[in-house]
Amino acid sequence: MAATSRENDALIIIDLQNDFCPGGALAVSGGDEIVPLVNRMIAAHDHVVLTQDWHPSGHSSFASSHAGKEPFGSINLAYGSQTLWPDHCVQGSRGAEFHAGLAWTKAELVIRKGFRTGIDSYSAFYENDRTTPTGLAGYLRERGLDRLTLVGLATDFCVAYSALDARRLGFEVVVELDACRGIDLGGSLQAALADMRAAGVSFAA
Repeated sequence: MAATSRENDALIIIDLQNDFCPGGALAVSGGDEIVPLVNRMIAAHDHVVLTQDWHPSGHSSFASSHAGKEPFGSINLAYGSQTLWPDHCVQGSRGAEFHAGLAWTKAELVIRKGFRTGIDSYSAFYENDRTTPTGLAGYLRERGLDRLTLVGLATDFCVAYSALDARRLGFEVVVELDACRGIDLGGSLQAALADMRAAGVSFAA
């Protein structure tokens, strides 16, 4: 596990929610296993930010919103290719809540993403159109937080997209792989790790 944080460090916890844990609508294998480690990291960091997938019913990324489409297929939307998912993290649902074991109340900020019906959002920094910001970058910069440690779910989607955007925005980024779990949809995990490594993301375990 990474050492105790410095003053300009922030821990970014990505989507550690019930629907991404075993028993959830879009469960990541072993997703709940990381909770104790993430809790220890929360205790070791002065600055903690969480993201929360927060979809309205009928979201465009849900397979159920498109006649004849099945989960894990894809369609083209105005901003490009979009993977279709089972309905998950619907606003106000139990599935959208943080895992009950997560000691999240220390968080200074919760960024909700994916709440626009027509645009999905993997990254903590941008919607999937790659231009609509969540506001996280400005918050971190105003706070003087420029070294980010990312953990959470899933390694090859929301964690990776967040890490890559953070690097493009000039942040130093470490992904704590022991505190992440991946989906690995058609080889997506190895591809995401390679993309992050090429972008200058560091890995810790």
